[in-house]
Amino acid sequence: MNLIAEIVRDAGAITELRREIHAHPELGFEERRTSDLVAERLAAWGIEVHRGMAQTGVIGLVQGRDGGACGRALGLRADMDALPLLEENRFAHASRVPGTMHACGHDGHTAMLLAAAQHLARTRDFDGTVVLIFQPAEEGRGGAQAMVAEGLFEKYPMEAVFGLHNWPGYPVGSLATSAGPVMASANTFCITVRGRGSHAASPHLGLDPMPVACQMVTAFQTIVSRNLNPLDTGVLSVTMLHGGEATNVVPDSCRIEGTVRTYSVAVLDLIERRMREIALQTCAAHGVTCDFEFLRRAPPVVNHVREAEFAARVIAGIVGPALARVQEPAMASEDFAFMLQAKAGCYAFIGNGEGDHRHPGHGAGPCMLHNPSYDFNDTLIPLGATYWVRLAKAWLAAPRP
Repeated sequence: MNLIAEIVRDAGAITELRREIHAHPELGFEERRTSDLVAERLAAWGIEVHRGMAQTGVIGLVQGRDGGACGRALGLRADMDALPLLEENRFAHASRVPGTMHACGHDGHTAMLLAAAQHLARTRDFDGTVVLIFQPAEEGRGGAQAMVAEGLFEKYPMEAVFGLHNWPGYPVGSLATSAGPVMASANTFCITVRGRGSHAASPHLGLDPMPVACQMVTAFQTIVSRNLNPLDTGVLSVTMLHGGEATNVVPDSCRIEGTVRTYSVAVLDLIERRMREIALQTCAAHGVTCDFEFLRRAPPVVNHVREAEFAARVIAGIVGPALARVQEPAMASEDFAFMLQAKAGCYAFIGNGEGDHRHPGHGAGPCMLHNPSYDFNDTLIPLGATYWVRLAKAWLAAPRP
């Protein structure tokens, strides 16, 4: 593996920094301590720092040997926020904030970009500017969307933007990328079925919303299996069904909630339309009504061809063909999608392994994303940082796109 020796040498200090962030997790738009830490380190390394975008975001500008005079720039993005989850790990760097933990590795993403920033600032052996984007609020709170809306790409013009996420199950030492859709859109729905309550012993005197809701849930399962082209991809999951407060009362209403994931807007349009039709017509058939809400929270992550192919060449030069993987699309979502809608770029995965890196005191497992036993694999820091450095230098040395 072709790692940068200086980054490997400094990995211990960056690991301690990563564990410091892990021990003090903060939710989206509340990353004040994390932002302070990031900004202080960047400034200490002589990097120009800008703060306040999307409330707690941090932007670092690393100019090369030409002071950025050539006008070329590339964006590298890491997310900083944690999840509202109670950590089960009991090692020394476990969360000290009850009910909040870094269960998705954003602490590691921040650490890898900081390690790259330190090396880029120390060497500056490139022309142009590397824009370091430390994004808040990736976990469903709209951090990337806010940064784009506040003029990220206008205030800091860049030719392309790249992101990197750890991926449990991929071998340690591997990096993966591919062109096209790699993560799905994130959408939620909430349907409130409104009937008329009654005594449970006299259901004929009311309009029971419960069996209507159950029929809806069953009918929704036919949308993907019978309305979608079998060559398309979609997931519709009902994850919550709430109604009633007593065993002897037919409730006035009940609520159905869940998520829809797709790789294309056309498939999403079809699923939303069919859900709405099923909900309204099922209610009409039973003499009840419903409120139908469908929220499109994040678009699919779609890698641009040129940028994905460029990243793949950089990856192959670092890890070799055996560990340079083709990225398998996932139905999870990522708000980096908003950045890729506004600017050409690529989102890659770095293998986090199977979980055997975890220290004594870890939870029962598995070491999967959004699991209370998860922990980022610190051995990835030199690899991730090397990828960022080599990617930035190679891009800025190549002909303009």
